[in-house]
Amino acid sequence: MAHSHNHHGADHGAHHGHDDHHDHGSFKSYMTGFVLAVILTVIPFGIVMGGGFDSRALTIAVVVLCAAAQVLVHMIYFLHMNSSSEEGWTLLSTIFTVMIVVIMLAGSLWVMFHLNTNMMPQMNHELQVMP
Repeated sequence: MAHSHNHHGADHGAHHGHDDHHDHGSFKSYMTGFVLAVILTVIPFGIVMGGGFDSRALTIAVVVLCAAAQVLVHMIYFLHMNSSSEEGWTLLSTIFTVMIVVIMLAGSLWVMFHLNTNMMPQMNHELQVMP
């Protein structure tokens, strides 16, 4: 006696693992993301190539804000992350990614900031002694 394991009916294989309620992007959404990404690249590039603002801190703040906005644009328009993703995995992966990026940036900035004071301190002493 043979048993059939096909319990899906006539629409078997119609979905292939894709949910119909998730937007996988249209040409318009990809173009919107692309235009926003280009704008968010051109703004800091133009500011830095133009010599920056009078305040160095303002220049850095604008570049960092444009970078953060660009990350959001990529997540929304190209990775299709939104609040309706299932089971919170999107939020969990986003939090993990943000934590890794913050650790890498903070560590890199800490190393670069302390590079002058921690690298070859004997060189500074020798230069001060010489007439």
